[in-house]
Amino acid sequence: MGDPMRVLVTGASGLVGRAIQHVVKEEGVAKEGEEWIFLSSKDANLMNMDQTRAVFEKHRPTHVIHLAAMVGGLFKNMKYNLDFWRNNIYINDNVLQAAHEVGVVKVVSCLSTCIFPDKTTYPIDETMIHNGPPHESNFGYAYAKRMIDVHNRAYLQQHGRCYTAVIPTNVFGPHDNFSIEDGHVLPGLIHKAYIAQKEGKPLVVWGSGTPRRQFIYSLDLARLFLWVLREYPEVEPIILSDHPAERGTYRSWGPLSFSKRTMMSSPILRPV
Repeated sequence: MGDPMRVLVTGASGLVGRAIQHVVKEEGVAKEGEEWIFLSSKDANLMNMDQTRAVFEKHRPTHVIHLAAMVGGLFKNMKYNLDFWRNNIYINDNVLQAAHEVGVVKVVSCLSTCIFPDKTTYPIDETMIHNGPPHESNFGYAYAKRMIDVHNRAYLQQHGRCYTAVIPTNVFGPHDNFSIEDGHVLPGLIHKAYIAQKEGKPLVVWGSGTPRRQFIYSLDLARLFLWVLREYPEVEPIILSDHPAERGTYRSWGPLSFSKRTMMSSPILRPV
């Protein structure tokens, strides 16, 4: 058995955090000598350095999975780019600094595919993160997430810390945010499909339906997080996804928003 691990998970009440809780507690994947601590915003305001220090001093973790963030859907990002930038910079800086101060051995932070340049070539890989500006719709959130990679490299260079990050593709699963305005694409489609079926109206999907996206189930992502925490030794971020060939278009995902309970005869409309 290796050295004991006290793992602190920030943002544990969110989609990925609850998936990690399920995998650790319900699937029994926690190893002997591991202690898991799950934090939510009720435990500390991570935008406040004093509160962040206090919660890290209280639990004295050896390892951290950092999921806490200000998040939102397309329209919220477009409206509040400054808030997304400032609040996420505060959270990330406070968490990484507090982790360093209490001697955390490893931090695994969660980035997002939106950090990649808007104008890029495919397939995308981890070396391309800083090759150009992200899409203008959510540049505040995207740049704040990119800066975690800069943070990690600086902690390695100055303090020898093994702080790293993962870049998951679009995540979906239990406890998702099904808000049409603030949620992401799959839960938003499911919610729209439910309303369309309930009201007997066509399902309307914004856009042309041609952009391609990859998705990963939250419980699969949780299992990969544990592998990165235990086994991945590099500071360079790592993409967590399915096979590139599994990318689908919004046009192909729309019909999948209907389960057997919500099948309907109304047409699906996709205005450009």
